Order: sequence, then C-alpha cells, then structure tokens
Amino acid sequence: MKAFVVEKYGKDGVRAAEVPEPTVGDRDVLVKVSAAGINPLDKMVRNGEFKQLLKYKLPFVLGHDVAGVVTRVGSAVRGFEVGDEVYARPRDLRVGGFAEFIAIDVDDVAPKPAPLSLEEAAAVPLVALAAWQVLVERAHVKPGQKVLVHAGAGGLGSTVIQLAKHLGATVATTTNTETEELVRNLGADLVVDYTKEDFSKVLSGYDLVLDSVGGANLEKSLTVLRPGGLAISVVGPPDAAFAKQLGAPAFLGLVMNTLSRKIRKRAKTLGVRYEFFFMEANGAQLRKLGALYDSGKLRPVIDSTFPFDRTLEAMAYVEQGRTKAGKVVVSMVPDND
Repeated sequence: MKAFVVEKYGKDGVRAAEVPEPTVGDRDVLVKVSAAGINPLDKMVRNGEFKQLLKYKLPFVLGHDVAGVVTRVGSAVRGFEVGDEVYARPRDLRVGGFAEFIAIDVDDVAPKPAPLSLEEAAAVPLVALAAWQVLVERAHVKPGQKVLVHAGAGGLGSTVIQLAKHLGATVATTTNTETEELVRNLGADLVVDYTKEDFSKVLSGYDLVLDSVGGANLEKSLTVLRPGGLAISVVGPPDAAFAKQLGAPAFLGLVMNTLSRKIRKRAKTLGVRYEFFFMEANGAQLRKLGALYDSGKLRPVIDSTFPFDRTLEAMAYVEQGRTKAGKVVVSMVPDND
C-alpha cells in the first residue's frame, strides 16, 4: 500500500513509500483510510522530539488522526463490522494515518459522528480528545469558571472554546484580527487580539489557562490565574508526570523535572500550578465526544484539504504557519484539492 513513512528523524525524514498492509491482530480493526488530519505532533514525532520516550522502530508510518471505513475486524472485536465508518486517534507506537490502510486497537476506535463527512471527522480525534482530557479530566471545569485558551482559531483552540462553553465556563481567547469573528461564533466570551494588546494586561482571575504557544506566552499566562489556578501547556516544558505517563525510566522523570523547573518555580512563587499535557488515545471518550458532534454542540473547523499524494506539502503548510484557522486534512479522494 502507499504510505508516508519516517525513514530517519529530521525535517527531511519522511517520504512516500510502498509498504505492506498492516497485520490485523485479534483486537484490531482494519480501516481503509478515507482522510487523515495533520497535527503539530506529526512534526514533533518526525523530528524525534520524543524518541527517548516513544520508541518507534524506523521506518514507521506517520499520522495521528484518521477516519475511514472498516474492512476487517479481529476475532476478539465486538461492536464493529465491515462497512462501519469510524474515526480514531491511534495509540502511540501504532500511529499510521498517512496510509491507505491502518490497523487500530478496538479500544481506540469510535463510530464516526453522523453529521460529519469522513474528511471532517479526520480533523477531530486528537484535538477533541485533548480538549476533553484537559477540561474534564485534568481541570474538572465547572459552570461559572473562567478559562483562557490561547490560539483560539487553531485546531485545538477552536475545539476547547466550544467544549468549555458546553461545560458552562466563561471563555477568553487570544487570536488575530482576521479570525476574531470566527472565535466569537465558536463561543468565546472575550477575545484579545494579540496584534493589538497584551492579554496579561487585560485578563485576571482565571481558573485555567491552556497554552499552545510556550515561552514568554506561558510565563505571562501564569500571571492571569487566580490563586491556586492551573496553567496547562501542550508544548512544554515537560514534567515528571509526562515521563511517568509514558512509562519511561525514573531518570527521565528527573530530566523532565529539570526542564520544567523554572516554570514550576515561577508558578509556585505566584501561588498557581503548572502542568504539561500529552493526550492519550481513548475510543470511549471519542464516543462521548461523538455525541456532542451529533447534537451540534461541537463542530470541526477545517482550514484546507489536500490530496493524499500531497501529504508532505500539507505537513509543510502547517509547519510554516500558513493555517488561518482550524485543521488541515489530507483526503484519499483523488480529485479533492
């Protein structure tokens, strides 16, 4: 089958290749890929940023978001049949959405939300799971709480805005002039145009900040939290809990704590908390999220769609920051541009 594989770590490490179709285990669902979403995580894995923690065996197929049609099920699989339309964020070490077929553990798969096309569904799993795991599992967001999400027009930000509003939070976001109307339509109560003003000068008393920018933006985010408030970053620096989550040796936990020492110390001085976040595959949560897409409480935001044979171009498009809003998707439909 055709696939885009990581042959070596680095910017030029991915190439188109012919590879064997995946082996289908007893608990696997074989999916004929209809579309795959592009995520910043693809670049990070391609560059080897997690190679000490995620022990991929080169070469491997890249791609963390997938939607498609079930073509075979393992002997122990219940609840899925050939012909079912599904979506998934396959678990780490078993990714591979940039291919014609992928075998996915049944626990990671969920039925595609009915109102969404397969291309729209491919944009959903990673960011929707991240939003759910941050807002519901980590931060336990309650009605009336205040949430700030940076880069609200992005794939993750646009999803977090909608889910936080569904949970009853007051939501602020940062974005640029061009996408201000979009984030308001998604439900943002307060929009800070970062090209015109500094969010840390106008916001205060927040229960949660979700940062996807890092650096100085993360440090400033600590200052808008209420005492005891929580800043969560998806771009780092990582902490010991991340190493533990991936089952890494104890010494790597110490390394991670060293990397995040400065920001954790700053948070402690301010009386707030800092955590790094790395999402996990979870089909049961995708079913819950699917119900929200079915009911119209959530909707995907798509920037553009590329044909499958232009997957490398689609990755470059995201990497170069050319995305205006939402997610970029690659489609198996040959004439889709």
